[in-house]
Amino acid sequence: MRIAIAGATGAVGRFVGDVARERGHTPVEISRSAGIDLLDPVSVARAVVGADSIVDVSSVVTTSAQTSRHFFRTATTNLLAAGDATGIRNHVVLSIVNVDKAPSGYYAGKVLQENIVAGSTVPWSILRATQFHEFAAQMLDRAKLGPVRTIPIMRTQPVAAREVAERLVDVAEQDAQGRVSDLAGPREERLVTLARAYARAKGWRIPIASVPLPGGMGTAMRDGTLLPGPDAQRGSVTFDEWLRTTA
Repeated sequence: MRIAIAGATGAVGRFVGDVARERGHTPVEISRSAGIDLLDPVSVARAVVGADSIVDVSSVVTTSAQTSRHFFRTATTNLLAAGDATGIRNHVVLSIVNVDKAPSGYYAGKVLQENIVAGSTVPWSILRATQFHEFAAQMLDRAKLGPVRTIPIMRTQPVAAREVAERLVDVAEQDAQGRVSDLAGPREERLVTLARAYARAKGWRIPIASVPLPGGMGTAMRDGTLLPGPDAQRGSVTFDEWLRTTA
């Protein structure tokens, strides 16, 4: 199969490419480093020609709902149009567990993305996953207040990005299925605990504070809204296991 990967150099995208190659498929990288801008319909259409499936793991670094909606509206519309023109059999999107229960900030764009895909005539599948193990490190990098790192109070059930990639390729190899079973990590964790463990493993002596985020998103992070339901599939790699091979 020829699998076009939007966001191919990201945390999950690079694993999607690895898994696709391991299974004998031909991955097609859609990323700015490959000279393809998801916001440019012409370059996207050119990249997708001949693809059997599209796996969209693209993202934008923002907490702005407006910015997120603009990115996902434009990128998703371009990918769907390109896939329709080339006749793909499955447009696969990676989304977030319970994203529709906290549709603000970045999540607002992901909700819009799901709605656009589900309302299209292109055959589609959506996989919702929990946060990746890499999320703690990303928060340490972004949540700086002087010398202190401020980590949101959050209940999370992180999953290995590699396991998400494997599931995405599983879905891309088949015909479109609509919403597939959610995917989560093997156990619930506290985000600040993960951040502190990551910092220790890196040898960083930095103060890390756990703080409540305001608004609906902060509440959803604290009260377990973003945790998986009982029917979700579970990955097997724990954060500690991932950390031993990464730090």
